[in-house]
Amino acid sequence: MSLIIENVGKRFITKHKKTHTLENVNLEIKPGEFVCLLGPSGCGKSTLLNTIAGLEKCTEGRITLGGKEIKGAGPDRAVMFQESALFPWLRVIDNVEFGMKIAGVPKEIRREKALKYLKMVHLTKFQNSFIHELSGGMKQRVALARALTLDSEVLLMDEPFAALDSQTKNILQLEVQQIWWETKKTIVFVTHNVEEAVLLADRVIVMSANPGRIKKEFKIQLARPRVLENIDLAYVISDVMKALKEEVEKVAKAEYDNDWNIEKDTVLSNIDSDLGVGL
Repeated sequence: MSLIIENVGKRFITKHKKTHTLENVNLEIKPGEFVCLLGPSGCGKSTLLNTIAGLEKCTEGRITLGGKEIKGAGPDRAVMFQESALFPWLRVIDNVEFGMKIAGVPKEIRREKALKYLKMVHLTKFQNSFIHELSGGMKQRVALARALTLDSEVLLMDEPFAALDSQTKNILQLEVQQIWWETKKTIVFVTHNVEEAVLLADRVIVMSANPGRIKKEFKIQLARPRVLENIDLAYVISDVMKALKEEVEKVAKAEYDNDWNIEKDTVLSNIDSDLGVGL
């Protein structure tokens, strides 16, 4: 089922001001496609993901999946957040089964599916462990297994590896590529890291600074599985970086205001580091 975003806008109105987070966003994501939303902080990429999930409503436009307008959360879309959001009082296997249990899936079937996806994320031998016994990367793999058990058409991932160390992140990036290849799910993945976006995606959508619009689209036509050491990947990363860096600089300049000229060199150096670019 195609995911179609049509003229989507999002405004937040508070007592003192009106904030325009998204404006005139148009995007079609095809079945089985892996798309990364990339942009500076505050550009609305997570808000857009939440509207696709049905957790928030757009102020203008609409989003449809398979021709049906999204008006709330549904089983055709699974969400994986930056925090694993696991239940510490439950074992790993019970955490993975939780969504299926709520959906009324019979015990034998949900146990079979939970073990299938725990095997896919290489955590079978930890099925009876409690959450506090796991590393950060292992917790995210449990959360990924739980999301996969729902057999949703679309998997929505909001910076799921942002809090992990670089080595663990690299391992999970390879695993996600393999899982996507095996399951053929449609994946929409939010990140602010250029390397991660190019490594994972069929298409990288660069969003502009607030209000968020689609600035540029990059089709990543490189063989999989991808590794950062690939020289072709480095060229693509450089191209995407140029488009994104302009938007990140706009945000930084607005935040520093009168101090921009004094702090500019330091800030630009930090931007390169934060975007994951060491070219």
